[in-house]
Order: sequence, then C-alpha cells, then structure tokens
Amino acid sequence: MTNSIPFQFKNYQPRRLEIIDTTLREGSQSSLLHDHQKYFFNQEDKIEIVRSLIIYGVKFIELFAPNVSPQEKADFAAIKAARDELIVQKGYTFLLAHVRCHPDDIAAAVDSGADGLNLYIGLSDIARTHSHGKDLMTIVKNARALLEETRANYPHLILRFSGEDAFRTAEADLCRVYDEIAPYVVRFGTPDTVGVATPPSVAQRVKVLRERYPNMDLEGHFHDDRGFSLINALEAIKNGMRYINTTLLGIGDRSGITSITALLYNLYIDKMYDHLEGYHLRESYPINVMFASKLRKLVPSKEPVSLTNRTHTAGVHQKAVLSSVTTYEAFPLDQFGVSESEVLLGPLSGWNVIHYFLKEIKYYHVDEATAKQIAAVFKERVYNLTPQDSPTKLLIEIAESEFGLSHLTVPERFKDNIVQVMADSQRETAVGLKRK
Repeated sequence: MTNSIPFQFKNYQPRRLEIIDTTLREGSQSSLLHDHQKYFFNQEDKIEIVRSLIIYGVKFIELFAPNVSPQEKADFAAIKAARDELIVQKGYTFLLAHVRCHPDDIAAAVDSGADGLNLYIGLSDIARTHSHGKDLMTIVKNARALLEETRANYPHLILRFSGEDAFRTAEADLCRVYDEIAPYVVRFGTPDTVGVATPPSVAQRVKVLRERYPNMDLEGHFHDDRGFSLINALEAIKNGMRYINTTLLGIGDRSGITSITALLYNLYIDKMYDHLEGYHLRESYPINVMFASKLRKLVPSKEPVSLTNRTHTAGVHQKAVLSSVTTYEAFPLDQFGVSESEVLLGPLSGWNVIHYFLKEIKYYHVDEATAKQIAAVFKERVYNLTPQDSPTKLLIEIAESEFGLSHLTVPERFKDNIVQVMADSQRETAVGLKRK
C-alpha cells in the first residue's frame, strides 16, 4: 500500500525524529493536577508551555479539539497566536487537534486554524464492545468516507489516523482499516492506549506496518502502565518509527506516557545523534523545572533529567564525588542543563564531607581529627531531628557550641570563587558541586 498525498508540510522537511508533544492534551488528563489542587492548565500556563516547547525544538504540538469546551476553544486561539509570534525566530510549529472520527470535531478544528487532525477510534474488540459499539465494517465505511471528504475539502491539512488500543487489536483488523484509509492520510498511529506493549511486540508491530505501508510514516504513543513507555519508544525508533508522542515529565492518563527529556537523553546516551537534530538539549532541565512548577511540585526523582539524578547522600559516595563526580555519575547530564550536583548532609554523611562542609563552605578553622569527632556527635544526634529541624543547623550548632570552632576570615573578593557548595535535606543551603 502506498500514500499518494502530495502534502508538503509548508515546505518543512521532517527530521529523523519528530516529537509530537501532547502535554496539553494527554498531560491534561493526569491525576497529578488533582493531587495538587491544580485541576487544569490555565491559558497563561499553556502559552508558557507551548513557547518553551517551541524554543526547545518541538515542531508538532497536540491540543484538544476546540469543541471540547469554550475554554479549550479560546486557549487554542491564544496558543496559535503565541506560536505565530515565534515563527520568524524559530520556524513553523504545527498545531494538531486530537479529534474523534466525527464531523463536529473536524469542523471545530478547521475553524480554529489547526494545521492537522489526529483522528482516532478504538479498534480492539474491547473498545468496539464497550466504548463506541461499532463493528469493524461500520468503522471502515465511516472512517473512509469521512477521511475522503476531509481530504477533498481541506487538502492542506496533516491527517493522521490511529486505531486506539492498537496493541490489543488483532493485526488483521488493524490492517483491514488502515488499508482502506491509507490514500487519505500521511501517518498511521500505533497507540499503546493501556500500556500492554513490550519491546518485542513493538518491534514486531512496527516491522509489519513498515513492510505493508512503506511510504507511510508511523507514530507511537506509549503508556507507562508497566513502566515500559520509554523503552517501547526507544524500540520503536530503532525500528524506524519517525514520530513519537511525549509529554513533559511523562505525565498523562494513569501512569502517563514517554517523557520528552528522558527520550532525548537516552537517544544521546545511545549515540543516536542523528535523531537529535534541532533539539536544544541544554534546555532539558530548565523546561522540566518550569513544568514541575506548574504542577506545584519538584521534578520527580524518576525523571532522568533531574537534579535528583546527581544528588548524593551516602558517605562513601559523597567522599568520592568531592574528588570526581564521575565516580557516581556515569552520564553527561550537564549536556542536558543539569550543571550542578548536590550533596545532602544527613545521617549517612561521613567525616570527609563534614570536614569539607565546615572548612570549605562555612570557613571554619577545623582539622581532620576534629572533624571526625564532630561527625561522631552529629551521627548520634541527627536521628532525633524532626521535620522542622535541619541537619545543617545541627552540625553548625555542634561545631560552634561544643567544639568552639571559629571562622576563617575570607576577603570579599574571593568569596564568589567557591565552586563547590552543599545542601541539607531541606534544601536550605545552596545546591552543590557546580561544574565549570
């Protein structure tokens, strides 16, 4: 089967990897918004997120169909205006509306100025039985007629079709539908809607579709119900998939989908540099921090591009990273905007880091023997701290009150030269171990 649509993407040549970021569609379905009494992204949030994604290098952004609500319609217009302001500086970014195979959704998206339609309908037995109730032949007939009409009336639109729940859909059923609509679309989606896919099943499905539709681009949408969203996305890319759905921090329905920064980070580590064209990797951590603030939380510890991934609490680790952070940091997170490491004072800290902290950070007169004594007292008492207490304050109190340490006098002109700083478990002091 071939695709005959001569669509030119406004003279844009797709890259080896194109992210379709769906933070403002899929991500808006995350329960995290409710957990933090946020409930929805307001228009100001959405504009900042879209601008950040465009600057980061994303060329395709998925939004809700504008007829979801009057607010979504107004937000679509505001986002489009924000996109248009950046075209001269950053080039064209395509706004794609996530729509049902329904004329009302299509009309609303077209009226709002969407560049493309991401059409979907459930094809699995479960979806056909318990979601929309249509049999396969009805789906084929209706989808073909709707897409044929849409293509004829709006030849400029990017049209993608996804059989929802593709990995619980029999291969023959999926191809039965895709065969009929291939002449009208530029891309087929393979959504793992409920997170059942595994890397072998992804590789097999991509192989089948690439062989059957050699001129059709494929798109993946992988949920994380089994913790496989990232590895499934990587497997799909390695088998020739060009388009991958992501969100910031991987948020989405239930356990979410693939994190955009985690995906690009792993492609970099795997030396798949040709897939990173046009993405500004050093903005990875800043965009994660920005988005986490929208959720009223910190960047999650399971997100690879995070300060947590360069934070050390164990004494052995702390001693080693004072010499070289590469001892316990194997990957180049500095290339992704995490330019610092953090050492946390706490019950696992050894005398080496306590000596370093008191001498190099707080400018006390202290030798190694005294630091060892202070560390012994600190370790006895630190387990009695309450959530309102601070390990840093406890250590300083012990050093001054019981050991009588006095400060070195550091001329003002040298104070800014310190490049290694530390933090305690409450993040009360500066973040540490800056890389130059």
